[in-house]
Amino acid sequence: MTQIAIVFHSGFGHTKVMAESLKSGAESVPGTQVSLIPVEEVEAHWTDLEAADAVVFGSPTYMGNVSAPFKAFMDASSKPWLEQKWKDKLAAGFTISGSPSGDKLNTLQSLMIFAMQHGMVWVGNAEMPYNEEGINRLGSFTGVMAQAGQVAPEVEPNAADRKSAERLGQRIAGASARWARVS
Repeated sequence: MTQIAIVFHSGFGHTKVMAESLKSGAESVPGTQVSLIPVEEVEAHWTDLEAADAVVFGSPTYMGNVSAPFKAFMDASSKPWLEQKWKDKLAAGFTISGSPSGDKLNTLQSLMIFAMQHGMVWVGNAEMPYNEEGINRLGSFTGVMAQAGQVAPEVEPNAADRKSAERLGQRIAGASARWARVS
């Protein structure tokens, strides 16, 4: 059984929708179990993160970077970092903001650097942009980017952004299963 943890912060519910979509995609791969861990509850889940084969990081992009609660989680991970608890785990990331750019690339780069500092192996987004389904419509290969305006999370992120998250979930689940076989 492959274990994936999705650690996320969702200020208004939009990032949670993306986390749930990613979970759905990952669980569509047989033999995959996924845990959703809001950063507000991470204190109860450090051992779950240590046991996971892969950890996916999700944060809204606020002011061009991860949200303050997500940054607090990153800073709190210094003990697992010091003990190299996440070394050689797979990692991936996703973000969402209110505008098409919103400086989301900087957020994904922050997540990737954070994972790399933990000795993790980053799995990017492999979906080609501009396809008929609108998957990866914002053209990111570092991770999944999504957009949600000032509307309810039931309205946005749109179906294409949710599908993009599902595909990343499938990719990280498949990669985790292959990685577990060779490690």
